[in-house]
Amino acid sequence: MRLTIILSILLYTQSYVLAQETATVSRVVNPKFAKVIDKYLDESIPLITVDELHENMDAYIILDAREAEEYMTSHIPTAKYVGYEKPDFSAVENMDKDQKIILYCSIGYRSEKIGEKLTSMGYSNVYNLYGSIFEWANRNYTLHDFRDSPTNAVHGYNKKWSKWIDNPEVQVSY
Repeated sequence: MRLTIILSILLYTQSYVLAQETATVSRVVNPKFAKVIDKYLDESIPLITVDELHENMDAYIILDAREAEEYMTSHIPTAKYVGYEKPDFSAVENMDKDQKIILYCSIGYRSEKIGEKLTSMGYSNVYNLYGSIFEWANRNYTLHDFRDSPTNAVHGYNKKWSKWIDNPEVQVSY
């Protein structure tokens, strides 16, 4: 009886760990990228995947929490610029505080911090894009440049971080 209970607990634990690893890996194309993202995110803001956003873009106000040069290089279609160092919240100031908002940056760290600020300002449906624009580009989803024209360019932040854009179709700058 005791051995059966111990084996059941071990089997349950192993199944749970495997399910968690599978869920994390499926959120991004590259499992190594998922491990890096997970080191930086506190998950203080609920996460959604790029696939979920891509399927439901009309349901969200999309905000870009990168700096202006990054946004001008490319951004997710319909995204409004907010920035990070000196965020400009004018894009949401007249908006219903219950409106669904999704934030992104390069991998999700800066957008999580801006999401925390929005939450503290009373916005209740704030989400962070897991893998952010890097994963969006890796999935080969449409990007727009400063003219709102399609582009295959992405600002990779710097050489260290740009390696996580591993779609050969994407032109990386930093």
